[in-house]
Amino acid sequence: MTLSLSIPARFRFRSLKLRIAVAYATLFALVLAAVVLLAGNGIARFGENSASRDLAANARVFDEIIALRAQQMRGSTDILSRDFGFREAVATHDDATIESALLSLRQRSRSAAAFVVGLDGSIVGSSDAALPAVEDLWNALDAGQERGVIRLGEKLALAAASPVETPDTIGWLVMAQPLDAAEMKRLSRLAAVDIDARVLPASRLPTALGNATLGNVVETNDGDRILHHVTALPALQQGLRPRLLLNHSLSEALAEYSGLQWLLAALAAAGLSLVVVLSWRVARTITSPLRALDAATRRLGEGKDAKVEITSEDEIGRLGASFNTMVDAIAERERQITHVALHDGLTNLPNRKLFVEQLDHALLRRRDDMQLMVVYVDLDDFKVVNDTLGHPAGDALLRNVAAHLQDVLGDAIVARLGGDEFAILLSDLPATENLAALADRLQDCFDRSIVIDGQQADASASLGIAVAPADGVDGITLMKNADLALYRAKRDGKSTYQFFERSLDEQARYRRQMELDLRLAIRDGGFELHFQPLYSLQEERLKAFEALIRWPHPERGMISPAEFIPLAEETGLIVQIGEWVVREACRQAASWPGDLAVAVNISPKQFLSPNLATVVLSALATSGLPATRLELEITESIFISNVERTLDALHGLRKLGVRIALDDFGTGYSSLSYLRSFPFDKLKIDQSFVRDLTAGGNANAVIRAITTLADALGMETLAEGVEDEAQAEILRQEGCRQIQGYLLSRPINARAVHEFIDEMQNMAEVERMRA
Repeated sequence: MTLSLSIPARFRFRSLKLRIAVAYATLFALVLAAVVLLAGNGIARFGENSASRDLAANARVFDEIIALRAQQMRGSTDILSRDFGFREAVATHDDATIESALLSLRQRSRSAAAFVVGLDGSIVGSSDAALPAVEDLWNALDAGQERGVIRLGEKLALAAASPVETPDTIGWLVMAQPLDAAEMKRLSRLAAVDIDARVLPASRLPTALGNATLGNVVETNDGDRILHHVTALPALQQGLRPRLLLNHSLSEALAEYSGLQWLLAALAAAGLSLVVVLSWRVARTITSPLRALDAATRRLGEGKDAKVEITSEDEIGRLGASFNTMVDAIAERERQITHVALHDGLTNLPNRKLFVEQLDHALLRRRDDMQLMVVYVDLDDFKVVNDTLGHPAGDALLRNVAAHLQDVLGDAIVARLGGDEFAILLSDLPATENLAALADRLQDCFDRSIVIDGQQADASASLGIAVAPADGVDGITLMKNADLALYRAKRDGKSTYQFFERSLDEQARYRRQMELDLRLAIRDGGFELHFQPLYSLQEERLKAFEALIRWPHPERGMISPAEFIPLAEETGLIVQIGEWVVREACRQAASWPGDLAVAVNISPKQFLSPNLATVVLSALATSGLPATRLELEITESIFISNVERTLDALHGLRKLGVRIALDDFGTGYSSLSYLRSFPFDKLKIDQSFVRDLTAGGNANAVIRAITTLADALGMETLAEGVEDEAQAEILRQEGCRQIQGYLLSRPINARAVHEFIDEMQNMAEVERMRA
């Protein structure tokens, strides 16, 4: 059906167009004037309200900054107050030691004062200004107050206090940082608006603010409109009523909105001009053309032919032509949308949705004497291609593989399911078809090298195969079984294929159940730690224990880490498990005597977690374990993906004070550049070298080379898997400093650790008596 767009003659009358244009312009001008007036007043009120909200918001920010500053100071005082030597110095009134420790604390934290208040009313400390009287601080400290403002000489300062306990409280360690004009000016720069911040005693507040309600915004007008906000700060010193005063110029804030008002007026004038022009055009093209287009639009919505007939070359004609173009574009776009919805954008292969439809259709028309094969394909080491050659090279590899499969497989349906996974559908296979030979031919399609931008990339793949009707008669079952077979093929190695077997389904259910049990164990604390001792050949004493996780399953007994750790790595649960190990290891080690350390393995996924440093810091703070007694063991595989990011993370952990050891050195991706870029505290020599020590060969030379390299770089060495005295003696001769293995002990539970420590101390005592 074709609709006419000819313009009725009555709408060409000039005076009617003029009247319509004037009417529209007048109405718009009246509405616009009202809008400009209301908007102008609204902008002024918005500016005032916005300035008040900004001041109140920044007041809360200042409160949080001051509280955070006090919390950081409290963290520093907590560490020193828990130090055994410092507590002993306070208990024995060793003023020289106390002053030395306090001076070191001040230098580290850049504080103005650090002092100890004793229960006997004494005060020992280091300060740039006069300290407050003990009696002014006593009530707050005795009440357990942790932070507050005190007076240092003529200035106010923020102070944090920690009790010194042995285990009873014998005094308090107080550290203070100034809140003078320079410090408040520096903090003011953090605010989003221009703010003048000061900390004053309540008695020194301006008269106009003397009766102001704390926490409210108050305005004063002495030629310049100023907003004020007063907040009460906690006081650690008796009789001191500190106030945080924030001032913000309302006049300057409102001045910023004057340009917006001018802009609004300019937009109003431009809008009025535009309406006059548009009113004139509307008057020329009313009613009839709109009715024609409306009818065509309704037909278009019904999915029918809706093109209009073009009878003029003016605006109405062009509008009609545009409408016809739009109809054609919609039809083309629908075709493209349908194609995009069912095809992969990179390779132009069918996507998962279309593959499922094609598989269901093939199953419906399959004859009883014919077979159908579904093949899941996963490219080997595709991530390495992306990481080494870049994502554009990875995309080029995927396109190449897709084109090659289409060329080689002919009538087979090839689809890309996502990432580096493909699916192949082979239908109408005779019952006598040699499926193994067919699988070999499919495997041969991937055993080739591809050159991308002058560099060679491997295109090998792992295949999982399910066959109908033996492995399923519906698409969902066949695809699930092919996926299970692919999982098994990937576990068996690269560049191989695996047909679906019923046992694979059972293994998948077992794996799923183990994953559920793992989640329950994480939730209910179902793990425990065992510990294996680390012995120093150089010092002839016990140095540390390595924490090893164990899972006593309530039904299946003790499950080996070799069985559940790979599953935890694959599912991402290793991050939660690793966090528990760090916390529990620190808690256990805090009860060990002396300087015995604990070593904890950090998995690559846990290492890449952005909150690893926070977890370590929280574990140390909660347990009270000194950072120097925690050793984190990492493997060389963490350097594969992003060396720069890895080094940044290692330096961040080192700043916490913990020690870093490189585990299984010499078996992975060892590079001297890693050792030169980051100074590890320890290199752990893999047990494969230790086992070969007494069997001849070059194991001794390898050990000697590693120990020589470590000594040159200032790193310790530890040999794993030491099982007899002969190995230990060779390691001692070759310069290895520490050993670990069954020669000392198998991994033992937490209760047996204390017995082992006592036994080692008794043996050492006997040796000293014999000497």
